[in-house]
Amino acid sequence: MTAVLHVLVMGAGSVGCHVGGCLQLAGATVDFVGRPRVIGDLHARGLRLTDRDGRDQHLSPSVLRLHLQVPSDARPDLVLLCVKSGATEDAARELARELPAGTPVLSLQNGLNNAVKAAGVAPTLTWLAGMVPFNIAELGPGHFHRGTDGRLAAQNHACLQALSDLFERAVLPLDLHADLRPVQLGKLLLNLNNPVNALSGMPLRAQLLSSRHRRQFAALMREALALMRLDGIEPARLTPLPWDLLIAVLRLPTPLFRLVASRMLKIDPQARSSMADDLAAGRPTEIDALSGEIVRMASRLGRTAPLNMNMLAHVRSLQATHSPSTL
Repeated sequence: MTAVLHVLVMGAGSVGCHVGGCLQLAGATVDFVGRPRVIGDLHARGLRLTDRDGRDQHLSPSVLRLHLQVPSDARPDLVLLCVKSGATEDAARELARELPAGTPVLSLQNGLNNAVKAAGVAPTLTWLAGMVPFNIAELGPGHFHRGTDGRLAAQNHACLQALSDLFERAVLPLDLHADLRPVQLGKLLLNLNNPVNALSGMPLRAQLLSSRHRRQFAALMREALALMRLDGIEPARLTPLPWDLLIAVLRLPTPLFRLVASRMLKIDPQARSSMADDLAAGRPTEIDALSGEIVRMASRLGRTAPLNMNMLAHVRSLQATHSPSTL
């Protein structure tokens, strides 16, 4: 008889609820650790998972294991770290206090260095870098919707090799890489659209059909790509088009863009960036892990990144006008 695998989601937000919910539906035992707002919604309504391919499944509150803190008796086979990048170190310390040494923790966060930061404050755990390529939007209390496609990626490790069947059953195909850095850099390039989307006030598909917003995204990406190449790393290609061609396509007039980029526009009309949700709710955003990462890269290389620096300053200024959410 196959043993039931135990997964702990640290950060039950959009990504954590979607990935954790899919794994539970595939047969895993899943503990969800999150903020009072989300945990309260799940207690009241359960967890509804939908996607652009027609999935619509519901886990009732009675079958969900919900927590505000890491359970002291938790002994998971795998932890999924899904907190915002700014909360990485605090989450890592809490995990290290409660979990046995050597417990594998897979970071499914935006940014480049979360696993490294976590290892610096919680070295007893086994930290693995990962990447989520698809967009998840919270459409309502307890309702999380995948609006784009893609395959999970992570650094190669025996633990993840052993769990590959579980991820396949969960319809979360997982690609393992000896060197994840180029994949992370590619995701960072695409994520530079997050602040553009958040500031546009539009869903992702509508925003990509706006020439002005596409050109802003292309300019941020071009600036970042030049720095990555100066640093000696070519980001992995995560779209059908090479990076330089993708940037050129984004700059096309909208009628031509519609024709050339039909695959890029296969996005659920409801999809939007998590940064848009965070700004609207007055929560801290992950701009420091996106444009901030590019600004730091430029500084390390003795260069500047004025476009990403301006975006970083703009989003930080908007955050400062809202009281941080305590939910």
